[in-house]
Amino acid sequence: MSEKTVAPLAQALPEVAQQTIEAITSEVPAYTEAFAGEMGGKIEKAVRAALGTFLKLVARAEGPDPGSPLAPALEAAYALGRGEARQGRSLDALLAAYRVGARVAWRELAAISVRSGQPASTIAHFAELVFAYIDELSAASVTGHADELALSGRERRRRLERLAQVLLAGEPPQVVATAAEQADWQPPQTLTAVLLPASASRSIVDLLDARTLYVPGDDQTTVLLVPDATRAPLLRLLAAERAVVGPARPWLQVRDSLDRAVRVARIAGPSASGSSVAGPSAAGSSASGTSASVIDAEDHLVELVVGADARGLADLREKALAPLAGETDAAAAKLVETLRSWLLHQGRREDVAADLFVHPQTVRYRMTRLRDIYGDRLKDPAWILLLTVALALPDPQA
Repeated sequence: MSEKTVAPLAQALPEVAQQTIEAITSEVPAYTEAFAGEMGGKIEKAVRAALGTFLKLVARAEGPDPGSPLAPALEAAYALGRGEARQGRSLDALLAAYRVGARVAWRELAAISVRSGQPASTIAHFAELVFAYIDELSAASVTGHADELALSGRERRRRLERLAQVLLAGEPPQVVATAAEQADWQPPQTLTAVLLPASASRSIVDLLDARTLYVPGDDQTTVLLVPDATRAPLLRLLAAERAVVGPARPWLQVRDSLDRAVRVARIAGPSASGSSVAGPSAAGSSASGTSASVIDAEDHLVELVVGADARGLADLREKALAPLAGETDAAAAKLVETLRSWLLHQGRREDVAADLFVHPQTVRYRMTRLRDIYGDRLKDPAWILLLTVALALPDPQA
């Protein structure tokens, strides 16, 4: 457009800017307080600059290339979008302000063009430029808002990962508290460590407390630190997953929960991939109503304690079974199996028979043989304790 066309618009710019500001203040409540406060002057200046940039764009009749007058306006709109995101606000108010501003500015500038005798074709083209300009500003603000959210989200995730790292590293409480504050994370009473397949972690974490800490592990395993978990619902939620759930611990002591879960995962072996766990604790899992796919570390305390010193357990077992050295391997295996069941069932013959799937008379025969071999040692509390601990778990070599 010619300078003659733009001149009356430029002359009326201060008045148009003022009317635009008044309309935005009136029609967009979210900006009423902002205009009244210390930000009012900055926003008013931004409105005037936006209108001035538009008139320069009209005068040059150029597209929005990087060298055009539109570039600074787009940068400012981008910054406005980021600012809204930093304040925790959506773009609803800002985009509404753009729409109100476009309507009012167009109405006033069109009136000026009509009074100055501009032809209808020029005014129509002018309208296209106004709304194209607002679309450009809106798009820049949307991009700025999205970029800021992505940046702040990545930063918070980084800080949460840092918090999980210092927690699991056993850093001093003041270091952990500082990391929690920097991550804007409200500490719970307890944390429960969960070992989970990496492929399932993203879908599961969305169903847990929003404060759940996500700790990427290797390509196969992820660690979740779940705040204030109620155990039964947590186990049900994980029932379909190959998960290992540690005990709940005071949040600063969550490393203990993770260590327990890791040890149980090692003991469970193939069960951590979905198979059931052999031994007395397997019945406990079934009784609690949870799937064998999820392993509750609380059901494996016997294995943890008895297996804490593998070499010591092997020596203890060797001592306990030394009296059977004269038996054939097959006979010794049956006698050990019977003795273990007899100890676990406190000598109840029918229960032992049911456990071993043999006739009660078979149990009677085998126990007679064991009494012949062990003699009074089967009445000695110290030997009963030794045998109970030694045979608490099935023979790992069997």
